[in-house]
Amino acid sequence: MKLYRLLTEDDTSAFCHKVSAALAKGWVLYGDPTYAFDSARGVMRCGQAVTKDVDSDYSPDMKLGEQ
Repeated sequence: MKLYRLLTEDDTSAFCHKVSAALAKGWVLYGDPTYAFDSARGVMRCGQAVTKDVDSDYSPDMKLGEQ
């Protein structure tokens, strides 16, 4: 089964660390990163989709970050 996550964060090094941590756990980049301006907070936000193949069945109770 393939799992999917969308990682999001303010455009700081925290975003890069979040994506790097996912890659270190075996997640794979899916598509290009996205950027958008959060006008309510006045900051740029980043997003990156990642996927991972696992041997278990999907459950909505899964903690995707722990896979």
